Amino acid sequence: MDSVGKDTWEGSLDCLAPFGMMITFGNASGKVPPFDPGILGPKGCLYVTRPTLFGHITSREKTQEMADNLFAKVTSGNVNIRIDQRFALDDVADAHRALEARQTTGATVLTV
Repeated sequence: MDSVGKDTWEGSLDCLAPFGMMITFGNASGKVPPFDPGILGPKGCLYVTRPTLFGHITSREKTQEMADNLFAKVTSGNVNIRIDQRFALDDVADAHRALEARQTTGATVLTV
């Protein structure tokens, strides 16, 4: 899964195992330049996909079904959500500074 885009594209493809799948979903460093799909064969018969949120939420009913499935998994304990830091809402500026300085891991939660 690559959220960076242009700067990491080649390296991300090169680290895949044969028949691996590259999921590109962001452009933090810029758009991935056009590429020849013929390179995917010699690199190991790779797959590339570009999912978007709007491809998945095509109707209110579908969106609600997906939300229900997600919350059922979270409340069942099958999904572990890492909350590595909490900030009081009054300290939101500190939270922003920590995020911007890349001093956080996992999820950051604001509390009241």
